[in-house]
Amino acid sequence: MALRATLLAALSATALTGCMISVDETTRLSPMAPLAHGTIINDAPHGISQARLQVLDATMKQYVADGKLAGAVVMIHQDGREVFSEAYGWRDREAGDRMEEDDIFRIASQTKALTSVAIMMLMEEGKLVLDDPLGKFLPEWSKTTVAVAKDGGGYDVVPARGPIAIGDLLSHTAGISYGTGPGEKAWRDAGIFGWYFADKTEPVADVVKRMAALPMAAQPGASWVYGYNTDILGVVVEKISGQSLDVFLKERLIDPLGMKDTSFCLPPEKSSRLVVVYSAKDGKSERAAAPGAWTGSGHIGQGHYENGPCKAFAGGAGLLSTAADYSRFLEMLRRGGDLDGKRYLSRKSVELMSQDSLVEATFQAGQGFGLGFRITESPGKMGNLGSVGDYGWGGAYHSTYWVDPAEGLTVSFMTQLIPAGGLDTQTKLRALIYSALE
Repeated sequence: MALRATLLAALSATALTGCMISVDETTRLSPMAPLAHGTIINDAPHGISQARLQVLDATMKQYVADGKLAGAVVMIHQDGREVFSEAYGWRDREAGDRMEEDDIFRIASQTKALTSVAIMMLMEEGKLVLDDPLGKFLPEWSKTTVAVAKDGGGYDVVPARGPIAIGDLLSHTAGISYGTGPGEKAWRDAGIFGWYFADKTEPVADVVKRMAALPMAAQPGASWVYGYNTDILGVVVEKISGQSLDVFLKERLIDPLGMKDTSFCLPPEKSSRLVVVYSAKDGKSERAAAPGAWTGSGHIGQGHYENGPCKAFAGGAGLLSTAADYSRFLEMLRRGGDLDGKRYLSRKSVELMSQDSLVEATFQAGQGFGLGFRITESPGKMGNLGSVGDYGWGGAYHSTYWVDPAEGLTVSFMTQLIPAGGLDTQTKLRALIYSALE
């Protein structure tokens, strides 16, 4: 059980490393597994105990009192109703500025969900299908290579056994890491390594074009490998739509959904609402440097979101947002692609995204992986409370979210802690929310 809890607590930290989970060569996008959570419905009555949610409230306050978290926002909706929303601790602990519910967070890999939805929107417009090879839209990706480790060190470069498909990128089975793997030296020598783009002075498309010549970490379809997949999809969105990713997301999702504080770069008038980044150290949290520096495979620090170049709009890890804004996006997904009378995706597309796309192997114990989300298949094997078919992901700054169609839930947990040092906040958050359900 301790191992399972560690896997859950480390969810957002996955964005910092290249992770490979071997799956059978047949684990592409068809045939699809049965839909775990059933057909999406929006009118089933559910309940949650406010008295039991006080345990969650007290637990979050204790994290702050113990110095493990500087601050956080927890927002829970059930059947479209806000049932819990609290800000804890400090936006800026050293300045004595209290956290507010509308404060702005770096959401890192939570950006992936919006980019994945953008791809599905283009599919519904007839602009692509999931089996399309990536090279159809980005010709430099028509033929790729793979680094294969040699006994005794080094690696060989072999041709990919087949083309990378759009669906492979959505499910992170394209074999593309964040530069880790047998060919890591080639990626580092090319200056392409790690998930962070906010400091770059060139468009993401230019970086992605150079990636195509580098050896991938695994064969397409052979392994679950976390990496630049969704950043590449962001470039596909740009190529097909003729718009930069920031404009496409703003016009097609962010503005229509009323996500008024979601953007790639922080407007100057909102600078006082940007939450300070902290880092775990010796069981406490300390203020991270500004702007910070590359450490390992990620960027540790305040970053370049406020005064940075604002040139690279990364579909995999670039947005700023609030708990309320992201909850609007999650509610649209929970309702099967519709919100406030406007349809963004068909119900069937949301169902497809939120079911396991790996046929022969699991993503992690008790979990599968769909088209942009991890999916709970067995809470017992996962080792925590949940529902079959709940789905979500997280960000490098220790934020997380999920949607539970069976219980009518959306959960948005925002904080700014990198690295998180194995903090069990996310595991307890899930356990305490589900134990409050009636």
